[in-house]
Amino acid sequence: MLFRQLEYFVALARERHFARAAAACYVSQPALSEAIRKLEHELKVPLVRRGQKFEGLTPEGERLVLWARRILADRDALKQEVTALQTGLTGELRLGVIPAAASTVALLTDPLCAAHPLVRVQLETSLRSADIVERVRRFELDAGVIHPDREDTADLVVTPLYEEQQVLVAGTDLLPGQADTISWSDVVELPMCLLAQGMRGRQLIDDALATHGLTVTPRLETDSVVALLAHVGTGRWATIVPQTWIRALRPASTVTLQLRDPSLTAPVALVTSAGQPGSVLARTLLQTAREAGIDAALSGPPAAG
Repeated sequence: MLFRQLEYFVALARERHFARAAAACYVSQPALSEAIRKLEHELKVPLVRRGQKFEGLTPEGERLVLWARRILADRDALKQEVTALQTGLTGELRLGVIPAAASTVALLTDPLCAAHPLVRVQLETSLRSADIVERVRRFELDAGVIHPDREDTADLVVTPLYEEQQVLVAGTDLLPGQADTISWSDVVELPMCLLAQGMRGRQLIDDALATHGLTVTPRLETDSVVALLAHVGTGRWATIVPQTWIRALRPASTVTLQLRDPSLTAPVALVTSAGQPGSVLARTLLQTAREAGIDAALSGPPAAG
């Protein structure tokens, strides 16, 4: 059994298409197909259901691809460990981040890169918590920043980072003379733009409104917090976003209000594989998270408008 065969097998399971898998591995399609056939012959089980095109993995293939991913991850971790012992920490850290935490992840990645100049970070910031958890399990990500409270993380290491606080942001002309807080009944009277349904931030809002028997029909929905704040910056919209975004990117001529009864909070945590010894990059990131004091750094009040 060769690592190359496992790499081709994992690529095919990911791409679910022979030509795309071959392109991802920089080989010809016949070479990839033959390598996988040889792997099947050596293991004495069929791995791929074949027809005129790729039709999926066999039940045996679905189980064995998990082992293939783990073997390749352990090989990469071994290489990283040896390199770290010889020349210091190096390599690429693959980090998935929920959109809500895109404005705070620098508090984690910046000290990591400052302490280890040879480390590169590949950030993906448009993933949902469930996707991140699954990709960490499949060894496609080294770590992730997620909302952990509604996810099955039993087989992962979960390191709390901070408690996210949702706030309302609106143009000052929309709420003249408004106090520091706002009720949900007043929220639904505003011209709202919100995250799309199904996203965690939107679920929090809809659940809070439901406690008062209220619903909201935003005139604009998006998967981008930046797009929400850009609309609020015109002075004609209001939105609800994590307070950490206001620290990083607050539109001019806006007011920020705390939501009351209920307020909206959600935990944010770092997740890594629980396998030992695991990736030296993931272990270093975990240690950085424990030392960074992100919660303390974010605990003060937001900047004044």
